[in-house]
Amino acid sequence: MVERLRYRLEIGDGAGSCFRNQRYRVVESRHWAVGISVRGWSVSSSNAATPFTPPSKISIDLLHYDSIVAAVTGANGVFHLASPNIIDQVHDPEKELLDPAIKGTNSVLTAAKELGVRRVAVTSSISAITPSRYWPADVVKDENCWADIDYCKTKGLWYPLSKTLAEKAAWEFAKEKGLDVVVVNPGTVLGPILPPALNASMLVILRLLQGIAQI
Repeated sequence: MVERLRYRLEIGDGAGSCFRNQRYRVVESRHWAVGISVRGWSVSSSNAATPFTPPSKISIDLLHYDSIVAAVTGANGVFHLASPNIIDQVHDPEKELLDPAIKGTNSVLTAAKELGVRRVAVTSSISAITPSRYWPADVVKDENCWADIDYCKTKGLWYPLSKTLAEKAAWEFAKEKGLDVVVVNPGTVLGPILPPALNASMLVILRLLQGIAQI
C-alpha cells in the first residue's frame, strides 16, 4: 500500500539544503506519493506508484494556519523540515527567526493532530544542543542536553535560540496532545541542492572560498 506523504519544505532558505533534498530523494525512492510545499515553490513526485497530485502551487506561510492546513490535508505523515537561518545581521529576531520557528512548529503540529496525521518528523538542529556551557565536558550530550537559552539571548545567537525553543515546543505538544512526534538533530550537512538559490550553509562555504573572514 502506498502511503500518501507530503514532504514539506516550508521556508525558502531551508528549502534548498542538502539534508532536505536527500530526504526528498529517500521518500521518492520508496515510491511514496510526495508533495513539496514551500513559500512560493511546489513540486510533486513523478515516481509515486499511486499518483498524488497536490494543487498546482502549494504556498505555505508558517504564520498563517490555513495555508498549513491546506498543505497537510490528505497526508499520513509530515516532515517538518525547515526554519529560517540568517547568516548576516538579524534585525528583528522575533519576526525573522523566533516566530516562524516556534509558532510555525506549533501550527504544523496542531494541523497534523486535527487532520489525523499519523506521525510528524521534526528537523531540529545540533544548535538546539549547543552551546551548552554548563554541560560536563566528559558526559555525552543526549536528549537531556539543551542549548543554554540565557546564553543565546545574551550573545544574540538567535538561530540556536529559535531551534531550541521550537524543539521544546514540539516535545511539549506531543506530550500534551498525544501526537506521534520524532525529532532529528543534524549538524551542518553540505551537498547538492535542488533550487538555484544558495542556502545559508552553502553561503558560508562560498564566503570562505571568497576569502571573507567575517561570516
